[in-house]
Amino acid sequence: MVRVLVYLAVFACLAFGAVWLADRPGEVSVLWQGYRIETSVAIAAVGVVVLAFLFLLVWAVLRFVFGLPSAFSLSSRARRRARGFEALSRGMVAIGAGDPVAAGRYTGEARRFVPGEPLTLLLEAQTAQLTGDRGQAEAAFKAMLDKSETRVLGLRGLFVEAKRRGDMQGARAFADDAVRRSPSLAWANDALLDFHVQAGDWHAARTAVERRAALRLADKAEARRQRAVLLAAEALQARDGEPEKALAAALEAVKLSPSLTPAAALAGRMLSERGDVRKASRLLEAAWKEAPHPDIAAAYLDARPGDSALDRLNRAQALTKLRPSDPESVLALAGAAIQAREFQKARDALKPLLAGGASVRACLLMAELEEAEHGAAGRVREWLARATRAPRDAAWVADGLVSDRWMPVSPITGRLDAFVWTVPPATLGSQAPALDDVLADLDDVPKLIEAKAEAVTTVAPAAVAAAPAPKVEPAPEAAIVAPEEPRSEPKPEPKPVPVVEVAAEDNKVIDARPVDAKPVDAKPVEAKPAGEVTPPREQPKTAPKPVIFPVSHAPDDPGPEDEPPPEPKKSGFRLFG
Repeated sequence: MVRVLVYLAVFACLAFGAVWLADRPGEVSVLWQGYRIETSVAIAAVGVVVLAFLFLLVWAVLRFVFGLPSAFSLSSRARRRARGFEALSRGMVAIGAGDPVAAGRYTGEARRFVPGEPLTLLLEAQTAQLTGDRGQAEAAFKAMLDKSETRVLGLRGLFVEAKRRGDMQGARAFADDAVRRSPSLAWANDALLDFHVQAGDWHAARTAVERRAALRLADKAEARRQRAVLLAAEALQARDGEPEKALAAALEAVKLSPSLTPAAALAGRMLSERGDVRKASRLLEAAWKEAPHPDIAAAYLDARPGDSALDRLNRAQALTKLRPSDPESVLALAGAAIQAREFQKARDALKPLLAGGASVRACLLMAELEEAEHGAAGRVREWLARATRAPRDAAWVADGLVSDRWMPVSPITGRLDAFVWTVPPATLGSQAPALDDVLADLDDVPKLIEAKAEAVTTVAPAAVAAAPAPKVEPAPEAAIVAPEEPRSEPKPEPKPVPVVEVAAEDNKVIDARPVDAKPVDAKPVEAKPAGEVTPPREQPKTAPKPVIFPVSHAPDDPGPEDEPPPEPKKSGFRLFG
């Protein structure tokens, strides 16, 4: 649309000029070398335009003729450049694919066609790294330092190579140089922060953190947390030598991150040592609301030196009210109650915690409670044994390392603020082993023994002797089986008893009757030695009345559910049930 408007504007101008010349007629006379040329103004104008066009045409032809050599040269260079960039792209793809042979071939082509390109140096360095030629890679990165556009890239490569060969001093020098040349480099700022942290230079590390936050390389929350951790580390380091500096750093760390337990515990203890108990208590209570921890509880209970055990118990109760359902509150209250010899209060506090599965600390507290209250060595050993099987309590965990104390830097990876108060990963998701009578153990030992004694049902041996004896009238002869003698101690030979049919329920005789009795002549029964079986004989026509007697089991008898009774021999009676 714009071109159409331009064309229309040009034609309008030409038309306006033609009309303007036509309205103003005149003559043009030219005298040159004895020749005189006379014509009108319009024709003279047309002649000038034609002459200008011819001049431009001749100039273009001459320029094309004289520019043919350079045109050929430019075309050749363009083709070489195109081939070089194609080799660069294919070489990058080969490096990404992990093909060192193809990467080396394309690197050679790129070096031949586009040797001065920055990407050629990068391809050479990465190809050398892929093939394991560290010397060639460092040479390529050093060549990048000569060009302004690749200087920072060369510093990054030299930094990586220095770390690979373990030259931390050289790597730090390259990172410093990179930060000076380009302060917004994220990798260089992160590297300097790591170097300062590993060296224990907390002030320089805080400067690096503030620079990263100013350049928006880290969000504000992360920067505040890192500053608080570094201040806490500085406070712990300066506590013995410079207590004033340590207290100021700890208070600033708590202000930046109220949930940072080490800083809060240190600040609370130092304030209480200075005699500012009220400020220390407020600080520790605020930290307890954010994140309950044993160190906070210990510092809170020790905030006022010289307190009695009962005063410490009262402080523990006040602290528990802030987080009543937290396990740390329960453990702190139970420990203070044991020290104050309020044993029932300690049991009441531990009961809901034990109902969900006792942890190691809970078992140790129960052992301490049993030792302090009853002095029962057996109960103490039992709870100590349970502690070995109980789930672990929360601890400081970082990179698979479990520590009893907090550290600002992970000793495994050197990462800042790596330790987290949590349950060690080995016990996450696992169920605690079943503990018998955990809640019952909270009661007094005599009551527990009485309850267990009442639960055992015993049967007096006289119950069997009190059974009515059978009549001596014509008695049926029955197969009498001598009972098996126990292995431990022999029993006297039992008297022969007629086998009866018994339907038993809950160890009570509810039915007894003879079955398929055949009448035979009554004969006396001869006594047989133990272990022998008298063969069955025919029974009289009239069956005698069955003998009904109670059946009892001894407390250690497994009963019919554990071991089925032996099958009786054939006789005039059979067992129902």
